[in-house]
Amino acid sequence: MMNVPRQPAEWVPHESVWIGFPSDGSLWEDDLAPAQAEVAAFANAVHAEGSGEKVVLVASDATAAAEATRLSASGIDILIARFGDIWLRDTGPIIVSDGAQREARSFIFNGWGGKYRLEGDDDLAARLAQGAGLDSRSCHYVLEGGAIDVDGTGLAVTTEQCLLNPNRNPDLGRAEIEARLRGDLGLDRVLWLGDGLLNDHTDGHVDNLARFVGPGRIAIPEPARDDDPNAAVYRDAQARARAFGLDVVTLPSPGRVERGGEIIPASYMNLYIGNATVVVPLYGAANDTAAVAAIQALFPTRRVVGHRADHILTGGGSFHCISQQVPALQPPESR
Repeated sequence: MMNVPRQPAEWVPHESVWIGFPSDGSLWEDDLAPAQAEVAAFANAVHAEGSGEKVVLVASDATAAAEATRLSASGIDILIARFGDIWLRDTGPIIVSDGAQREARSFIFNGWGGKYRLEGDDDLAARLAQGAGLDSRSCHYVLEGGAIDVDGTGLAVTTEQCLLNPNRNPDLGRAEIEARLRGDLGLDRVLWLGDGLLNDHTDGHVDNLARFVGPGRIAIPEPARDDDPNAAVYRDAQARARAFGLDVVTLPSPGRVERGGEIIPASYMNLYIGNATVVVPLYGAANDTAAVAAIQALFPTRRVVGHRADHILTGGGSFHCISQQVPALQPPESR
């Protein structure tokens, strides 16, 4: 029973989900069309021929909206809303709920510590919430949705690399951040992991490293091989989670994935947990099939599918990064 407004776990029923659709050719260049195809495949999988939640593909202009319409399944909504880029997990609102009511929270977005400031991203959360008819409250500090994950009981996980980074909230320490998460999102316990993945421009977003898969149960990758660039990060995260008292499930890692000679932050943890379907990003790595099978075992009542996300990742993220869900209201007997 939920008696305080808080951010629900991702596996609770969703009313809808916003998914960002690549729109700006000057940002995506040669990856625009293939990234659009990957996003549409993700959206179609979440829609699940109408058995999933309502999917809203958000395009930044009419040209992109027309392409989204062409690629998406019947029943998917297309919304034109000006944005800088597609990373709606970070620029969209976070929804809190007590089961009977919902309210959006919008935070300051500073381009992941000042790295990428694009017109339209800083007020997108408020505009999406207003368009969905959600009451909204502005929270006057920097927080991206991908920086935290929650299990629905008031427990959150994050990384020190991100939330304690001086490029976000230099005047806020650990205790002050925990107090704000408690007051704004109903999160009264925080597991602090250390660093995130190598070369992650978000400064270690936790949704690339560790994800809750049940109350008090967290999934963290296991190093793939001796050359896994994140082996030490995974082992440290596992140790911290176990010391915190959580049930740790280890999953395969993509291992060392390179594009153009550079190690990229490829992660199966950037999955999206939909009503009917869990969608796992794939990279052509040796563990792709094993990862889908392992995640299927964690969500036996949902269909788990893998889709390639190579071109989306050229922009810096994957399926979880481009989506933000709206939890469904609960019937009175289940609150």
